[in-house]
Amino acid sequence: MNKQALVELVHQQLGGTKVQAEQIVDGIINGIVGTLKSGNEVSIAGLGIFSVKARAARMARNPKTGEAVKVAATKVPKFRAAKALKDAVK
Repeated sequence: MNKQALVELVHQQLGGTKVQAEQIVDGIINGIVGTLKSGNEVSIAGLGIFSVKARAARMARNPKTGEAVKVAATKVPKFRAAKALKDAVK
């Protein structure tokens, strides 16, 4: 499923126009991204928890040359699936 399929699903469920459905989907995505940017987590019951994890700086190796390369510290998004989602997929 991609974003357009999600917009179509929202359009079928709520009616209205596809533009309105796309605005709803965009609003949800922007809300999740904005919350993660501020360092908070988003918990959706039955789906899971979106959070931000700090990844420490480390040394890596360039596979082509074998040269050691320093990788800077960064923050990465993380998703933990809820038990209900795990059970539904089984």
